[in-house]
Amino acid sequence: MLSRKAKYALKALVYIHEHPELVPVSTKEISEAEKIPYKFLEAIMNTLKQSRVVKSRRGPKGGYSFARPPEEITVAAVMRIIDGPIALTTCTSENFYETCEECVDEKTCKVRKMFLQLRTSMLPVLEKSIVDM
Repeated sequence: MLSRKAKYALKALVYIHEHPELVPVSTKEISEAEKIPYKFLEAIMNTLKQSRVVKSRRGPKGGYSFARPPEEITVAAVMRIIDGPIALTTCTSENFYETCEECVDEKTCKVRKMFLQLRTSMLPVLEKSIVDM
């Protein structure tokens, strides 16, 4: 399930993209427009800044803008930054793979096979840019 934190991160990035006239966009502006708790959004934006998705400018006309072209920022990348693995099981994760402690044989595990198919099916959708949302 998509966490509330990741959902808010995506909403904030889409808001910045859809309001180029406001860039840099303040956290307060995004918070009020998208009904996101201000302090929670501040923490989210800081995480996105540390990951070089956005950059910030201080001061009365400060706020956030993209650190790189928004076309290069995928939904999957934002989800990974905020929540970690996209896969529903660790044994099917591309970037955070771990074997299952209880698994006897990964190659014949029906649960792994099903969740691998699920990840494979949903990844192309999540690899779309936030611009294409």
